[in-house]
Amino acid sequence: MNSFRYSRVTTPQQALASTGAGRAFVAGGTTLIDLMKLDVERPTELVDINPLPLSAIEPLPGGGVRIGALTRNSDVAHHAFIKTNFPVLSEALLSGASPQLRNMATVGGNIMQRTRCYYFRDTLFNCNKRIPGSGCPAIEGFNRIHAILGGSDQCIATHPSDMNVALVALEATVLVEGAKGKRSIPFEEFHVVPGQTPHLETVLEPGELITAVEIPASRFAANSLYLKLRDRASYEFALASVALAIEIDSGVIHTARVAFGGVATKPWRAHKVEQFLTSATPSEDLIQRAGEIAAEGAVPRRDNAFKVQLLRRAVAKSLRQLFHKMGIGGIE
Repeated sequence: MNSFRYSRVTTPQQALASTGAGRAFVAGGTTLIDLMKLDVERPTELVDINPLPLSAIEPLPGGGVRIGALTRNSDVAHHAFIKTNFPVLSEALLSGASPQLRNMATVGGNIMQRTRCYYFRDTLFNCNKRIPGSGCPAIEGFNRIHAILGGSDQCIATHPSDMNVALVALEATVLVEGAKGKRSIPFEEFHVVPGQTPHLETVLEPGELITAVEIPASRFAANSLYLKLRDRASYEFALASVALAIEIDSGVIHTARVAFGGVATKPWRAHKVEQFLTSATPSEDLIQRAGEIAAEGAVPRRDNAFKVQLLRRAVAKSLRQLFHKMGIGGIE
């Protein structure tokens, strides 16, 4: 690890004034410190933002919620209001990492979590995320964990977060502050696909600070779940995951929200699946067809082609589980 300076701030204004080239915010440090040890991240100064008053979970008028950026993942996962009104978010958080890491990791840090691609994390290899234009060895190399959706000829690294998949499905908004003032960013637009600039992973501008996440009230959020498929039952990243939320009225699907993790270069909103489900009646045929649509447009590689079928089955399984949870009959 390279040497660095350390500073501590107590107000958002101090945090924003302290930022500059080579400086990075640190809270839980569960990703940043790892990457510093691996010599992937090389900040010249760490700005400790833990004293900032950004750790509240506040219900909003109408049924939404605002979650401060410094709220620990475990606090969100176990919060009664979240568990009741946004179960998909609680389930996603509890499926990730370990209890010890969830007790340290923050919502803002989770949003900014970087890929677990082994080529990115090993500086002996080239990587377009670390050094633009150096190449992507995953494309022709061992790519079992890599993306089948949203990749490019520059990068096929998957986004690792579980929480972010749930937030995309819940149509959350990221609140940020910077030198130019405050702005709200729809969660689906916050992360970007690699395209020809894989080193740019979000629309966050240099020096901007995530202050909170807001989840709007909806009639579908309470009827939601998170399904994660992985190599082992604990402390493992998704090979495929599904965040699913559905509202049913008079036996017909009125609203559906679907997002994927583990298969794409960013938290992936599945608009085509949502459109297919909307105005349909739950059935086994509907479940199977939704799975097929989920994998349309997938670009599998040598070692990750199994993810196409895995995603299809994950979507079908999540729909089946949610329909059973909602008491819908006629489903196997």
